[in-house]
Order: sequence, then structure tokens, then C-alpha cells
Amino acid sequence: MPRLLIVDGHAYAYRAFYAIRDLRGPGGQPTNAIFGFVKMVTRLERVAQPTHRVVIWDGGLAAERLTALPEYKAQRPPMPPALQGQLDEIVAWLQAAAIPSWRRPGVEADDWIGALACRAAADGWSVVIASSDKDFMQLVSERIGLINPNDPSETVWTPEQVRDKTGVEPDQIVDWLSLVGDSVDNIPGVPGVGVKTAARLLRQFGSVDALYGRLADVEPARLRAALEQAAELVRRNRDLVRLRVAGPVEFEPSALAVRAADTAALRALYERWGFRSLAAALSPRPQVQGALFEGA
Repeated sequence: MPRLLIVDGHAYAYRAFYAIRDLRGPGGQPTNAIFGFVKMVTRLERVAQPTHRVVIWDGGLAAERLTALPEYKAQRPPMPPALQGQLDEIVAWLQAAAIPSWRRPGVEADDWIGALACRAAADGWSVVIASSDKDFMQLVSERIGLINPNDPSETVWTPEQVRDKTGVEPDQIVDWLSLVGDSVDNIPGVPGVGVKTAARLLRQFGSVDALYGRLADVEPARLRAALEQAAELVRRNRDLVRLRVAGPVEFEPSALAVRAADTAALRALYERWGFRSLAAALSPRPQVQGALFEGA
């Protein structure tokens, strides 16, 4: 069965940048994010064992989400300049490593990753999404797994891990997030409703629609009143957190197939960045015929 590894580019670049501090190349340029990204993606491939792979980058915020909530992701600070300056180098490494790197202006990486994962799964593929974004739990199924870099076990999450983490099924994650909100995306939840309360409500009622259809059955009265007052907020949140996976998506398996890296290009990059251990791990340089006899 083909297995597609989809890497959330910005999530891993940020993680690499903050995990490794003050690593610099021979010219003094920051290289910490580059080194960490290379190591993490290489390890991901050993864990996931993909036949196909791609890294997808954020292309901006979705206009419809900003219309619904102008404060959407507004609290996030700008990208640190030291990280921004390393992104082109990371893309250069991806090119040398023969790993496709995609970005589309105005398209959030989450939506593109979700649409690609669903398309591949519909064609019978196994898919592994590598990201720390909790939104992807809504896609987890028998064919779509999730690797969370915050999970030291490096387990490919299945519906079982989603249930253990949240208390709800993957197909309830949108409703679960709609109730609790998402501080990372600046989406407020229902006041007084935390992750455990939301999970309990969804186990009892099944869905947000059923919950609001039987609001009189909710106890205690304080919780019932909070849900009633937040009805419009919850409905809006569902549109915000649900990934856009239904539209057409580019899917050319041959373009995603694992191919041999350009060893010479990788060596040149590693030497430029001062990554001696990575350069040494590459296959030896080809011998020039006659060099032993010419003193070279």
C-alpha cells in the first residue's frame, strides 16, 4: 500500500528553531532551524517509512475565517527574523533531498494538508500527517494517522490515541474544539467549558446539534445557561475549526514518490552551513580516475 508522509513545514521549522539555540555556520549566519529541520524530517522518514512525501507551508490566512473572526490568529507574534532568514535554506535542502515543497498564497497549510490527506486516503493510500496542530485529529481514521512532535513515543496516532487524548472520537473533534475553543488560533470557547466538560457533553449527546436540540437536559443550570448564551459562538467556531477538505486538490503520485537525493548538492549545502557530521554521513566523494597518479 502506498504511504504518503505530509509534513507541516512551518510547525517543524518553528520547533527546530526553538529546540536548538545559537547554532551558526562558518560565516556567522544562524543555522539552528536548518539543522533541526533536517534531523527531524530525516527521523520522520525512518518512523513513517513513506513511499511518497511532501512538505506543505502556510500561504496566509483563509479570507473566510478572517471574515468570520477578524481576530483569528491575530495574537501570534511575527516570525523571528533569524528564523525567516533560514526558510529559503530549508527549501534548498528539500530540493536537494528530492522532497517536494509546496506553498500556495492565501491557502492555509492545514486546509491543503487535510485535502491532500483525504484525497490520498480515498484512493486507498495510507497517510501520515506530521504536525502538532490539534485540528488534524479530526481527520484521523484507519487510513490517516498523525505524528505529533510533542509526543516523545513517536507513535503514529490512530483513533485510539485521539480518544485517549481528548475523550471523544475523531469525528467529534470539530464539535469538541467548537466548545472549548483554541487559544493557539485565538478562537474563544464557551466560558466555563473545558476539555473534560466538552468531552462529557459529547459522549452524552453525540454532537453539538444534538446538544442544542436537547439543551433542557443539560445539568447544572449554570452550564446550560452558558451554552445557551454561546450558541452563535459555537456555530461560528465549527466553521473556523473544520478543515476545508472537500475542494479539488492537486494529486500526482509520481511527483510525490520518494526519489534519490542529489548527494553533491547536499554535500555543498552541508559544507556551507558547517554541518560536518551530516556531510560525513553522505556517501564518499567519487574518486577522480587517475588522481592517485597525478598527486591530486
